[in-house]
Amino acid sequence: MANTSSLVSDFLSFLNASPTAFHAVDESKRRLRNAGYQQISERDDWKLEAGKKYFFTRNYSTIVAFAIGNKYEAGNGFHIIGAHTDSPCLKLKPVSKITKGGCLEVGVQTYGGGLWYTWFDRDLTVAGRVILKEDKAGSVSYSHRLVRIEDPIMRIPTLAIHLDRNVNSEGFKPNTQTHLVPILATAIKAELNKVPAEVDENEGEKKSIETNSKSKHHPLLMEIIANALGCKPDEICDFELQACDTQPSILGGAAKEFIFSGRLDNLCMSFCSLKALIDATSSGSDLEQESGVRMVALFDHEEVGSNSAQGAGSPVMIDAMSHITSCFSSDAKVLKKAIQKSLLVSADMAHALHPNFMDKHEENHQPKMHGGLVIKHNANQRYATNAVTSFVFREIAEKHNLPVQDFVVRNDMACGSTIGPILASSVGIRTVDVGAPQLSMHSIREMCAADDVKHSYEHFKAFFQEFTHLDSKLTVDV
Repeated sequence: MANTSSLVSDFLSFLNASPTAFHAVDESKRRLRNAGYQQISERDDWKLEAGKKYFFTRNYSTIVAFAIGNKYEAGNGFHIIGAHTDSPCLKLKPVSKITKGGCLEVGVQTYGGGLWYTWFDRDLTVAGRVILKEDKAGSVSYSHRLVRIEDPIMRIPTLAIHLDRNVNSEGFKPNTQTHLVPILATAIKAELNKVPAEVDENEGEKKSIETNSKSKHHPLLMEIIANALGCKPDEICDFELQACDTQPSILGGAAKEFIFSGRLDNLCMSFCSLKALIDATSSGSDLEQESGVRMVALFDHEEVGSNSAQGAGSPVMIDAMSHITSCFSSDAKVLKKAIQKSLLVSADMAHALHPNFMDKHEENHQPKMHGGLVIKHNANQRYATNAVTSFVFREIAEKHNLPVQDFVVRNDMACGSTIGPILASSVGIRTVDVGAPQLSMHSIREMCAADDVKHSYEHFKAFFQEFTHLDSKLTVDV
């Protein structure tokens, strides 16, 4: 059994290293390499071996890792846990430069369905990835670099109550286009901190980045980013940046039982599934009796529908399954057999019962923090769980004395969805939708129970270890 204290500490380190999906993949990649996983590329031909461990990334915002059992044969099943790396946030617009009221502001666009009012009065920074131009000995190349500004450099201030007397009675209803705009600096201070003019060696004339009318972003912001990367602002070709809260993830509550953090949805499930895979394949004996493939797939763009080249709606997972199968057999038909022997655990955070809004939960389905993973059900297939897949997941919990809960949304409320139905329908794989219970979902600061991190990790690890044996005893389509 995992030690809760060390597990939570490791989880907090993962959260604090992962302000964006790119950073989450980078941190996952580091952990996989340290655990002996070999990186491969989708651009190359794969030469895989039974008993070995591999991973690849797509767009550096999606990562797929897998371990092949020593007894694996083409056509055997895949035991997969799928989660996602992205969370609702504010992403910088292609032209973010805004100046009004004597202030320099940064234009952002909303990503996903965030609780946007929670982004006001927070100490914000930026993080993401940058495309850099590099000139080495006359040879020009372009590289992808991650960047994170540690200091709080932006803020979205609320309007004083003296200027909005009815805000408490009528509600805070910000316009996301006009009100949700971070302030970077005052124009006068930015002018005082103006970047000195530089000599252009190619044209032999001076130019100031500050006075470039074609600049898409404030020169002050570009200078901050360039300093963090150790490059010049004009070497930055493009970027994908987002606003981030600077407050670190912490263990809190009077009894130190809660985790307070942004991006728990869905970095909590990403961490637990990744650590479960690593620990279920760490020793030489872990894969000796395994005849299947243990896999974790962490996708980007779940919060906006998964319809991208690196989302769950793309062929990234079935491509991986096909590549693995084809390395052990040239018969294309064995993949179809493998899919029918496989199971996907779609892991996405669940709604815990809120003590101040108890009427929002169905009376007989009220998941509570500390209560273990929640199996999600929906008759209209907003979740992909059925009796077979929920039995498998529940049976594993019972064998390992792990708590498990059930959730059904009220009939008079709309139901959310996950990557589960997307992958179940596109791949044809059996799927169960689960998630750890949390509060404040899609807020800039969310909360969950530390115990549920432990329950989730142990349940996922047991799934990897138990599924092949359990599935061999399960008969359905005969």
